[in-house]
Amino acid sequence: MPPAATPPHGPAAPTAGARPGVPAPAPARRDHGQAGRPGSAGAGAARDPAPPDAAGEAPAGPGGDGGTLLDRVGRWAPAATPFGIFRLAPLTPADDLTLLTTWMNDPAVAAFWELAGPAGTTARHVHAQLSGDGRSVPCLGLLDGRPMSYWELYRADLDPLARHYPARPHDTGVHLLLGGAADRGRGLGTALLRAVTCLILTHRPRCARVVAEPDVRNVPSVAAFRRAGFHLDAEIDLPDKRAALMVRRRTAPTEPAPARR
Repeated sequence: MPPAATPPHGPAAPTAGARPGVPAPAPARRDHGQAGRPGSAGAGAARDPAPPDAAGEAPAGPGGDGGTLLDRVGRWAPAATPFGIFRLAPLTPADDLTLLTTWMNDPAVAAFWELAGPAGTTARHVHAQLSGDGRSVPCLGLLDGRPMSYWELYRADLDPLARHYPARPHDTGVHLLLGGAADRGRGLGTALLRAVTCLILTHRPRCARVVAEPDVRNVPSVAAFRRAGFHLDAEIDLPDKRAALMVRRRTAPTEPAPARR
């Protein structure tokens, strides 16, 4: 996620209205993740040309929801969680960049995502995905309509990460960060990881595994993934960290809890 595992921190999230779908993601990006406490940072090199198994899969089209490479994330239904109704909304830089930059400049987040700095720093990171072919989709996580987390869903099998583990077609990776201090340390990260994993397995029928790679030193993050149903598959050496490869396999038909209206 990339990093993978705990929701990051950042100043309490300013509220930016919920918005429907948006742009199409792309290549290069770091690996990050979190799930309640600081997340890990990961290696992120520019993506290689899509391997043969991606041939025939159309890139993201107008609307920027990830296209068929990620089964149009922007159209996924919301999911019920113990904390409220959660949904993923593909990032819209014009609306969301200020909020995301604020989160990235929180010291606890910056230590792992390494994106502290002016808005241009965050913009370049996001643009690398939005200008690509749809194999990585940056999203805001909305809880009862409130922007409170940042997610990157990506095709792990088409990512540089695939060089470091036995990837399978359609493996889907997750990075996340929780933006506000009030949303950390109370089990919210674990609940959202469960919800997003369920959404991935429900809306991506060809995906048999969801993966994440938090820094092995990020004990809270690894623990959150475990609580969300992931298991530690291996420890792997990435360019900028030793990562815990966390894997959640599809074991039965998965359907997200229906969202309460």
